[in-house]
Amino acid sequence: MNDLLNKKCVPCEGGVLPFDISEIHKYQKKIDGWDISKDEKKNFFLSKKFKFKKFLDSQNFINKVGEISENEGHHPDISFGWGYAEIKITTHAIEGLSENDFILAAKIDQLINV
Repeated sequence: MNDLLNKKCVPCEGGVLPFDISEIHKYQKKIDGWDISKDEKKNFFLSKKFKFKKFLDSQNFINKVGEISENEGHHPDISFGWGYAEIKITTHAIEGLSENDFILAAKIDQLINV
């Protein structure tokens, strides 16, 4: 994961291919506990549910995720409520996963592992 933490997301305007399944599995080993799923259009995304003791803990976590996302220029889909936050990450411009998604996942995990 350390090599991902030292990288910065690169703006993606499309025009590149999303990772294939072998590349996804290679990168998945570098992050902790993120699920690989497909949406209704069969595009891959990362997802992870985080648990907290109270609503304010979830909100504070999401605010920090928002700051990281803005700094990286790569924005996940986020839902949260009492005691949980769920994050889904994909590169919309290429309709799939790229290194950016794994960089962001690693940086989000660092918030919990600090």
